[in-house]
Amino acid sequence: MNGTEKPFVELRDLTVTFTGGKSPIKAVNGVTLSLKRGEVVALIGESGSGKSVTLRSILRLHNPNRTQIEGEIRVGEHNVVQLSNAALSSFRGKVASMIFQEPLLALDPVYTVGQQIVEAILRHENVSLEQAKARALSLFERVRIPSPERRLDAYPHEMSGGMRQRAMISLALASSPELLLADEPTTALDATVQIQILLLLRELQRELGLSVIFVTHDIGAAVEVADRIAVMYAGRIVEQGTSRDLIRSPRHPYTRALLKSLAHGSVQKGSRLETISGSPPDLSKLPPGCAFADRCGLAQDACRQTQPQIVWFTSDHGARCLRTEQTLPEQVAN
Repeated sequence: MNGTEKPFVELRDLTVTFTGGKSPIKAVNGVTLSLKRGEVVALIGESGSGKSVTLRSILRLHNPNRTQIEGEIRVGEHNVVQLSNAALSSFRGKVASMIFQEPLLALDPVYTVGQQIVEAILRHENVSLEQAKARALSLFERVRIPSPERRLDAYPHEMSGGMRQRAMISLALASSPELLLADEPTTALDATVQIQILLLLRELQRELGLSVIFVTHDIGAAVEVADRIAVMYAGRIVEQGTSRDLIRSPRHPYTRALLKSLAHGSVQKGSRLETISGSPPDLSKLPPGCAFADRCGLAQDACRQTQPQIVWFTSDHGARCLRTEQTLPEQVAN
């Protein structure tokens, strides 16, 4: 993204390699992404594209003994890659916090939800136990958990999926972070609850002035909450831009294929949706050229031999493709 405003979050040439298996796996390969204060950016793409790995790298949640991180991760004045363990412990929760995909796995089953939120507050805030309990109750009220006093004493398994996700949001907000990382927070929920959680996240983001990176494979959800969208494929960002530009004028063949595979208002009942043929490449054996070339109808020999650089069409809309002259803007969905 171009511009003069200094980014609040900046990933520069981020590469994440997992080294625990037979062959190194480059799950993230040269990601550059920035985020302004108060902005919401969505990372979208198929499973295995590197979205969640990128998000977890910002908190350095990967096993350090089996993970190699190269490049820069900056959040405000913090150089995350260089943080000591003590500084990292303070950074997590206070500066940046995460909402996980499955709260039943993220929450500790042997403590009540209220105890876990209170512990997070006491860890980062100089307050008394009673003040921490009052703040935990206030957080439950803010995320609209019914009977909040009683729910604070509930264990994770005693709450519904939607209530657990609201509790997970409360936990993530417990120490008033500046950056919120949401890793597919609605995937395990039914459609009605998904919409409620998305609207709640957007409302909280605006109310608290949070910067948010939202990971999803659902383009509809991304459009609902995000100011900008970055499309990932095989560990790289292949296109990024404002939600409006990217949806109305997709310029990378993969983005166009994703959009055409969705049901929308212009699709006639009974007609077949378009699909993307083939499968994503093996991340331990990435090709020298464009990773999407074998699935792309526009690919030429040069696409398979040369790694494309990003081409900017506007100040904040760019795509990583050698065939941009063939990816003219078209309206994909109403």
